[in-house]
Amino acid sequence: MMINLSGTEISKRRAIWVIFSRGKIVVRENDPILPEAHFEELSFLASYQEDVHELPPLNDAAVTESPIYVVDVGSEHIESPGWERVSLRQLLFTQQNIAFSVLGRAWQYIHFLRTHKFCGQCGAEMERVNWEMAMQCHRCKHRTYPRVSPCIIVAIHNKEKLLLAKGVRHKEANMYSTLAGFVESGESLEEAVHREVFEEVGVKVKNLRYFNSQPWPFPHSLMVGFIAEYDGGDIVCQENEIDDAQWFDVDALPNIPPKVSIAGQLIAETLSLISDK
Repeated sequence: MMINLSGTEISKRRAIWVIFSRGKIVVRENDPILPEAHFEELSFLASYQEDVHELPPLNDAAVTESPIYVVDVGSEHIESPGWERVSLRQLLFTQQNIAFSVLGRAWQYIHFLRTHKFCGQCGAEMERVNWEMAMQCHRCKHRTYPRVSPCIIVAIHNKEKLLLAKGVRHKEANMYSTLAGFVESGESLEEAVHREVFEEVGVKVKNLRYFNSQPWPFPHSLMVGFIAEYDGGDIVCQENEIDDAQWFDVDALPNIPPKVSIAGQLIAETLSLISDK
């Protein structure tokens, strides 16, 4: 949950600020990290003092010595000298003064609040629950929580080759990555791996091994990573999803995701497994 703050608490504490403006985050010009400042240094937030919340660390583990304050200015376009807006993806892939999971968690909370203003059951206005991260309808008492959408992501290897694909959305960036997809209702994670791989590139896999997981705030995914071995079939790219897919030699890889993402970590781990054989 996010903690409501009094004006006194906000004013006297220096904090790291996560300021959302539309779909972007406000940072100092030419300094793509989350700003650390006193509230008085952020004059453009003067009318948003009651909307500032503190984001506590997960599992009572301190991520930074400074508190983390989150504020959403909604559709307002901040135009203040010395400040600019950057994309969430840009910040996530930048070495910065805060953990990846904190920034992603803050955005998922804000996205939840923005999209649950009205009850999905009766249509009445929703109200924030002050002791947990939830919204509740004042009329029918229906309560909702931040959505988490499970996705599988899988690295596939065949002897000394790695199967990587370029999605239609990443066509211009010319980036190849591991395969991924949402888990469907009533489906296990393993079943999702087999289905998604066959749908996207037309091959079968075997010997699935769990690797790791990572929250992915676009907008509320939980990526569950696997490593799998090739089991047969020829590559056939799914129309409107996969622009290209190929088997790559370990010493001739294309442009791939950075290791801050689970995709980059999966590729690195798979390359390590191949080199050990």
